[in-house]
Amino acid sequence: MSAEEVLEKLSDVVIKGKIKEAKPLAEEALAAGATPEVIIFDALSKAMGVVGQKYESKQYFLPQVLLAAQTMYQALDVVLPKLKAGSSADAAAKIVIGVVEGDVHDIGKNIVKAMLTGAGYTIFDMGRDCPTKNVIDKAKAEGASIVATSSLMTPTLAAMKEIERLLAEENLKPQVKSIIGGGATTKDFAGQIGADGWAYDAVEAVEVVKNLLK
Repeated sequence: MSAEEVLEKLSDVVIKGKIKEAKPLAEEALAAGATPEVIIFDALSKAMGVVGQKYESKQYFLPQVLLAAQTMYQALDVVLPKLKAGSSADAAAKIVIGVVEGDVHDIGKNIVKAMLTGAGYTIFDMGRDCPTKNVIDKAKAEGASIVATSSLMTPTLAAMKEIERLLAEENLKPQVKSIIGGGATTKDFAGQIGADGWAYDAVEAVEVVKNLLK
């Protein structure tokens, strides 16, 4: 198979969530002469874009999206170590992502992380129930451009407000932008606390991040 054919097949495997086929195909793509950047952007990103559309149009549901994400990560495990430092994907914006303190619901966060990874950004995942100070410290340590947090529980929204307060207090704005999401949040709430962006779902999150980084 030519590199193009392998990339097409890899893209298809991610869309269909065929986990076992991802690593061998990523290796085959490299062997066929495809660069890590091309594999990430032309196969993996494209595939996650299709998955995002299928999710939006209700053809796919959470299990399929998570399966596609896991498949993509299998391929990324092969490809990321081969990326040259300072290459396009590597030099892409750094994003610190996490579920705010007090909340342990991380399915949505994991999907957003997968979509952002697929879009070529460098992601630092803080996990769930993440202390606010840790989020800010990580953003400072890594020189992040974006802090993305989610919450599904109304009582934990105070943590998002606290993140905004700390970002302002540490003079990290406007170079560090913030985006929030999750079932407990709204666009109005994002405006009230001073967040730079709000996204309804993972597909929108990628668009919002792209716009914030312009």
